[in-house]
Amino acid sequence: MNTLYTDDQIFIPIISDYGFKATFGNETNTLFLRKALQALIKTETPIKEVKFDKNTFEGLTQDSRSGVYDLACTDENDNHFIVEMQYGEEPYFVQRMKFYSLHKFNAMVKKGKFDYGTLTKIYCVAILANTILPYKQYHTLANLRNEQGELFDKQMTFVTVELNKFELQEFDCQTDLEKLIYTMKTIHTVTQPIQFPQFWNEEWLKVAIDELDSRKMTPDERASFEILVARNAEAVKAENKKIKDAIVNNKIETIRKMLIRGKLSIEEIAEDNAVTLDFVKNIQQKLNSEK
Repeated sequence: MNTLYTDDQIFIPIISDYGFKATFGNETNTLFLRKALQALIKTETPIKEVKFDKNTFEGLTQDSRSGVYDLACTDENDNHFIVEMQYGEEPYFVQRMKFYSLHKFNAMVKKGKFDYGTLTKIYCVAILANTILPYKQYHTLANLRNEQGELFDKQMTFVTVELNKFELQEFDCQTDLEKLIYTMKTIHTVTQPIQFPQFWNEEWLKVAIDELDSRKMTPDERASFEILVARNAEAVKAENKKIKDAIVNNKIETIRKMLIRGKLSIEEIAEDNAVTLDFVKNIQQKLNSEK
């Protein structure tokens, strides 16, 4: 899924630094955020208001190395929401979600709420561009359960959305959750207003879409956006290099072990690891020089 902005796009991707902050992080008008959270946790109870927790993850709100952007807020019932956007590969995102949730849990206890029965709920939401979980469904709700799958505790709820798994067309989208995910996956691909699905006229989605319209940007907003695009491009480039280097280093270590065991010829080692014969010979020469 391509989430990088190009010159021919009218709308900025929601799952981008600028797009996320302009929609989910819109403090002037929280209608989209409130409706989106309600859809993501699958509750019929409206969220009437939200308050942003600016200091909850101080120093952790943006990880330029992996393209992660976080938001934390509470509703009128003091329920806590943590939203994470992930457009890169992140094999340990479950551990990241647990870290955020337990950080919030510990912060709640430290504030003097030692009566555990009165602790409010924590919802940790991860929206991923890529497929990571081994499930067919694009939306997953998870709580602590016993070995029979029975609910053990629901004070913490983990919500995962994998955009790559979402395949509904606009005419199939009936629920707010389906409309939200369709919008997140397609808004940046629209080049003509006639391509708008009817439900994009719903007020909560219209608020977000207006914020993503690059034609309505002020000069300052345009400059800020272009800086973020450049920064994200560099972050993606650095991340890709890191992944490539990790793959190469892993192959080198594997080939070293195979050469030390001495059970295969260098031709067989090269074929098994999909590398050139010279690549294996170079590693072999370094091994010989270390003896």
